[in-house]
Amino acid sequence: YPTWKRTLARRARESQVKRFCRAQAIQRRLEEIEVTFRELEQQGIKLEKLLRDENESPADQQTQWTNQLLYLVQKKNNLMTEESDLMIAVQELKLEEQQCQLDQKLRSYMNKEDTLKTPEDEKAEQEILKQLVEVVNKRNILIQLQEEKRLSEL
Repeated sequence: YPTWKRTLARRARESQVKRFCRAQAIQRRLEEIEVTFRELEQQGIKLEKLLRDENESPADQQTQWTNQLLYLVQKKNNLMTEESDLMIAVQELKLEEQQCQLDQKLRSYMNKEDTLKTPEDEKAEQEILKQLVEVVNKRNILIQLQEEKRLSEL
């Protein structure tokens, strides 16, 4: 087993482990966001009830409740933006994994001697290459989407 093949296999495993760790971190953060959403929703409901039921309360108190409610809405919007970014990151991870798998398959076909390749092998190689290009294009679209989103936020 040549050294370069071992190196490629090791790098593929390392990148797979990195993707897995990133996916776990993203999943944990999405769960945290969901819990925070529920908490914000409950706080918002309480504040809305206070605003509706306490018409005789001082104007300062109502202003304070209104400001708190607006703060909760802003916090919720920020979480929604973060959740959206994380969902894009999940898609990117899936495409990265798919690209890695296709790349490995393509390498196995390309490492085969041309004289030993059957017409089916050549057809499979072309199909994998086509799929690889599609995955790269999808990743490019995601990156463009992230860049547009970042620019619009600025």
